[in-house]
Amino acid sequence: MNILANDGISPSGAKALQDAGHTLYTEFVAAEHLEAFLHEKAIDGVLVRSATKIRRPLIDACPGLKFIGRGGVGMDNIDVEYARGKGLTVFNTPAASSQSVAELVMGHLFSVARFLADSNRNMPTKGHDGFKTLKKAFGKGTELRGKTLGIVGFGRIGRSLASYALGCGMKVIAHDPFVDNGAVEVLVGGQTLTIECARLPIMELLAQADMVSVHVPAQADGSAMIGTLELEAMKPHAFLVNAARGGSVDEDALLAALDAGTIAGAALDVFVGEPAPRQDVLAHPKLALTPHIGAATAEAQDRIGLELAAQIQALA
Repeated sequence: MNILANDGISPSGAKALQDAGHTLYTEFVAAEHLEAFLHEKAIDGVLVRSATKIRRPLIDACPGLKFIGRGGVGMDNIDVEYARGKGLTVFNTPAASSQSVAELVMGHLFSVARFLADSNRNMPTKGHDGFKTLKKAFGKGTELRGKTLGIVGFGRIGRSLASYALGCGMKVIAHDPFVDNGAVEVLVGGQTLTIECARLPIMELLAQADMVSVHVPAQADGSAMIGTLELEAMKPHAFLVNAARGGSVDEDALLAALDAGTIAGAALDVFVGEPAPRQDVLAHPKLALTPHIGAATAEAQDRIGLELAAQIQALA
């Protein structure tokens, strides 16, 4: 089969596909040229991450397509049901990046708790002459141990994050109306312990949590999971992390809450308008930021590439 990995694929995944006899194209094709490329190369399947969008017009214009694969979890950049209705196979790799996203969130939790992002931004320009001032400003951090982490969305990534947080001595509470238990496996000293995390309505979770991490797919109606009312329910010293989808947190409401002191700070790995996030979001001093790198580890990308290759082989 002829396959376009438009947002790239790991060397291991590429090798697996090529060794299986498939023709693989890995150069990025811009949206305005994608239809022509698919026809010219007689592409049977497209692999994407989060950048490339596969919408109805493209699906209609390319009846030769047999499958669409998403390297990662969320598939809101693909018109999934429409594609399946047209007979295409659509698949993703939901388990491959869970650990990497969870570790990034833990990094952000440590960062916001100790003001690492803002400190790092200020040290190069103010550290020499204003060292004592910065030390005073950023010397009011907090420890994670003993704090309550509220996880909104308790699927694979949420539970992976919970295992790390529990290992750090945090209490974990969860909100997810689509799961029937709060069980999390934690590896301790070579032994696996199963810990049951309390599942709460979202407003109760927000009121109790010292830190909140969001792990939900894009909402069908385009609304934000966390908006003004939800932010107002949080503690004034609480921190919020969004490594799910841009728009899961209302950015206008978040900036207003940070300016008003409604919450203490936040960290974002995803943004509305990617790949061109808002300047006022990027410049806010109470935000720790990363450029959508939740799954961007060598290990996760290897798992994603190999899982995509395996699913394609199952179609052959």
